[in-house]
Amino acid sequence: MNDKQILLQSLRVQYDRLYHNNSYTDASASFEKLVSLMDDYKWYRKPELQSFDTNGNDWYLSENTVAMTLYVDLFAGNLEGVKSHIDYFKDLGITLIHFMPLLQGRPGENDGGYAVANYKAIDAKFGTLKQFEELVSSLRKEGIHSCIDFVVNHTAKEHAWAVSALSGNQDAMNLYMMYPDRTIPDRFEKTVPEVFPTVSPGNFNYYPEIDRHVFTSFYEFQWDLNFNNPEVFHRIVDILLHIANLGVDMIRLDAIPFMWKELETTCRNLPNVHVLLDMFNTIISYVCPSVVLLGEAIVEPEEIVKYFGTEHQECQMMYNATFMVNIWNAIATRDIRLMTIDQSRLHPGFGGCWINYARCHDDIGWGFNEEATRSIGLDPYFHKQFLIQFFEGQHEDSFSKGELYEFDEKTMDARNSGTLASLCGLETSSEYSDQYQQELAIKRIILIHSLVIASRGIPLIYSGDELATVNAYDYKEDDSKAHDSRWLHRIPFDWNRAARRNDAGTVEGNVFQAIKKLIAIRKGDTIFSSAIDHQIIDTQNQHVYCMAKEQDGRNLVALFNFSEYPQVLQNESFLPQHLRTEKKDLYQGKSVNLAAPKTLLGPYEFLLLI
Repeated sequence: MNDKQILLQSLRVQYDRLYHNNSYTDASASFEKLVSLMDDYKWYRKPELQSFDTNGNDWYLSENTVAMTLYVDLFAGNLEGVKSHIDYFKDLGITLIHFMPLLQGRPGENDGGYAVANYKAIDAKFGTLKQFEELVSSLRKEGIHSCIDFVVNHTAKEHAWAVSALSGNQDAMNLYMMYPDRTIPDRFEKTVPEVFPTVSPGNFNYYPEIDRHVFTSFYEFQWDLNFNNPEVFHRIVDILLHIANLGVDMIRLDAIPFMWKELETTCRNLPNVHVLLDMFNTIISYVCPSVVLLGEAIVEPEEIVKYFGTEHQECQMMYNATFMVNIWNAIATRDIRLMTIDQSRLHPGFGGCWINYARCHDDIGWGFNEEATRSIGLDPYFHKQFLIQFFEGQHEDSFSKGELYEFDEKTMDARNSGTLASLCGLETSSEYSDQYQQELAIKRIILIHSLVIASRGIPLIYSGDELATVNAYDYKEDDSKAHDSRWLHRIPFDWNRAARRNDAGTVEGNVFQAIKKLIAIRKGDTIFSSAIDHQIIDTQNQHVYCMAKEQDGRNLVALFNFSEYPQVLQNESFLPQHLRTEKKDLYQGKSVNLAAPKTLLGPYEFLLLI
């Protein structure tokens, strides 16, 4: 069999697993319809994109891949504005732009763009589809890849499919999870957790126009799709390939754990979700093999790794949410043990790699490893309460300043919002004109970025963090935003601050130049490739995190002190013999002899030794 036949055979096996006995259509005819759809998109793919396809998609594993995520309107007003600032990305060393939602959202509240009303149109506030394609092409010419969001679990209730369903069209109603009475919904409610119990309680909403109860996992205006119906899968594939043929290199699949629903389950992370993703990957490999899939699954660490693949490759990349949580835990506690435990055991399979980040557009949810927490003598509930209070700035020893998101008075559970700089103490130090604390805050900011940039996986910088942007509180004056503290860090990009990025005498210049140097270090040595695994080493010091990588007999040893106090490491007690040699720090340029009895790290110092 040729490659095409092998891919189609694999796809057919998985397709039949889900749809062989479906009640909506004939599976064989349905599959042939799917293959015809794939062939059409492959035929109409632009020659320029076909040429990239011949090289496959290993580009995402390169040490040169360094990402930034941004909101188009907040960063530069619109797509043309972003295009005019491509030199800014090149200056910092960014080679992948992760665009926040761009597709046409519903009017008014739309969950930050995740309630999509038209998947094949760019939201008019950003520009046009043609302008987006031109921007993607311009970025590619400068060696910068593009990533766009695709919400696969639900549509806005204003989407044409939902509007047709509301008119009583049965075929359209079959595209969604909806029921004529509360019998089935009540059975679901017994086992399905609420995503937003405070602002959007329950998992169903009733629509009198059609006398139906509709599954709405997130908000009332977001209707969950019915993937039990193969027509839904076909329509989602159509959109997936449409987006790929716009020229993007990466597609972010939003809310993937929710895609498959079954009674008597949590409707999270079910096995058939992995079958769907397996098929998405196979289809991409057939039509547009240079494109990669990034999965969004903010779930338990043991579940996240499964999305790299359970039988075959599914998503090439996943967000390393556990790493993010452990970074902030280490900042608050000065204790790296949870990070050491998790980074040692969570490995991407099937050629996948992590997206590593410290901050993003979202809040920080404290989904850490409870078993590991207990193993180091901490009670998970009380430790979470400590972290919530610390990053709100309410704990007596806190330097941080943030706000709570989704606070639940019954459980006392909450998430935290805030920019990286404010959570690191920069805002508080500025308020008190405390120069020493400001120096420590800057050290924390650079330490975090050094860890994210040096670690295996793609580093992702949240736009503005490279300039040490602090919280903005004016969102409270906007009624459409005041209820959502995440706008604390969803801030318009400050181009006045950016203009000072080359002035090392300013905070923004200090931070920008440090991150720029770290990116150059990463891109300058293939040992930072995401294809090369790492080893986590226990330093026998709970304040100092250590990882090592090896390539062709060369060794990288990276040390990170998460304490504001100097730390002394007894080299013999933690370093294997083959690593105890004299090395040079790539960041400072100084020599460090790991063959000596001890290594000294200053407050929040890091060493990238090779």
